[in-house]
Amino acid sequence: MAPRPARILALFAVLAVQLAVLPARAQNVPVTDWTDADLATAAALRDRALKGTSAFDHVSSLTTEVGPRLAGSPGDEAAVRWAMNRLGKLGFTGVRTQDVLVPRWVRGSTEVTMLGPAAQTLVAATLGGSIGTGEEGIEAQVIEVASLDALNALQAGDVKNKIVFINQRMERTKDGSSYGSTVKNRVQGASVAGNLGAVALVIRSVGTSDERFAHTGRMVYDMSAPRIPAFSLSNPDADALSRQLKTNKQTRLRVKSTAREMPPAWSANVIGEIPGTDRAGEIVLLAAHLDSWDLGQGALDDGAGVAIVVEAARLISRLDRKPSRTIRVVLFANEEFGLSGAKEYARLIGDEQAKHVLAMEADTGIGPVIRLETQVAPESLGAIEKMRAVMQPLPVPVEGGTNTASGGADIGPLRALGVPVLDPVLDASLYFDVHHTMNDTLAKVDAKVLDQSVAAYAVAAYLAATKQGDFGRLAPVPFDR
Repeated sequence: MAPRPARILALFAVLAVQLAVLPARAQNVPVTDWTDADLATAAALRDRALKGTSAFDHVSSLTTEVGPRLAGSPGDEAAVRWAMNRLGKLGFTGVRTQDVLVPRWVRGSTEVTMLGPAAQTLVAATLGGSIGTGEEGIEAQVIEVASLDALNALQAGDVKNKIVFINQRMERTKDGSSYGSTVKNRVQGASVAGNLGAVALVIRSVGTSDERFAHTGRMVYDMSAPRIPAFSLSNPDADALSRQLKTNKQTRLRVKSTAREMPPAWSANVIGEIPGTDRAGEIVLLAAHLDSWDLGQGALDDGAGVAIVVEAARLISRLDRKPSRTIRVVLFANEEFGLSGAKEYARLIGDEQAKHVLAMEADTGIGPVIRLETQVAPESLGAIEKMRAVMQPLPVPVEGGTNTASGGADIGPLRALGVPVLDPVLDASLYFDVHHTMNDTLAKVDAKVLDQSVAAYAVAAYLAATKQGDFGRLAPVPFDR
């Protein structure tokens, strides 16, 4: 037997060898998020996108061959076929549909007329989900309020048998942040007014354009309130009505709508993948929504988003250096009328929930990306900064953001399950000029700007799919939309 000092020295030697072969994580040595080759590939991907992509062609094809895609409509059905065919031709694997039951609403015709000595027809749209007025229409005195909060402060006698006009203007902001403070007029206004005895609701459009385009969008009836028809006015026509009311408090409107609810219909989420290599079971999800409103072509909302995520994934599939994780593109059904596709995807996700490493969505027009917002584990924020650094040579620098993002609407149900989210914030300075209007057309799509957004999304998706570690896990939260 060797003397004790010699045995101790021998044990130390064995231990040193074992420590040398342990992974860096086990020795509390920081793991490199990406190799130099990964970062170089992401930079090359960025530069390739800036030279020109096929994103505009995707939007052009969708708006030309399909057009408007309201949930449950023939256009919606055609869009699912288009997406299946498009993803298949582009080389995505596992292209499939996920059946989703969606609401079906038909707009019909809309008429809003301001009566009196200066009688005129106003440019208006029936809000999505509204009941109709019947063939005879509704005629009543108008009462103007500044906001939903102001309406809530009124008594029933103030609005009984009147048409309520909520006149709150949406402010133009780069990130679209003022949308949240005005969209509640559209969503909740009819039920609040109905509870107070009003016979109809008219709102200033939730949009920033001064052109005569009325913005539609979903409204929701409170089941405990009387259901009354609801309309939006273009901004110039809302101005005209407000001026008229200042000179004549007895101003009346005649409103008529043949809108109606139909039985639910079947639609589908469309899914396609770029398979990973050694970690193919883990998923980086890119989302957009396939449906649109019926007034325009759905080019910005959300044809542009479809094009951004599809083209970002397609460019990654052409790389020699393939991603470790699978990149999954999901084109969701019925975002506009209640997130039917997003909720169904989350409901069916099962054990795959834990395999979703990161989710991101494109749904604010063409961009470009101006900021990276996140909700990831705090220890992953350094990696997000490295990701942002790769985007800095883009024509529009990408700013850092907070770690409180909720992600887009369609990935909200995934965030609620604990999936980390990345929100590349798209420049919305002009988006709400055409959002939900008949002016949402291909003419509003700038191919060069779209390419910048593709570049940012491609960098984010590729780096997320090659990162050595993950982005942590979030605490599950209730999802109530």
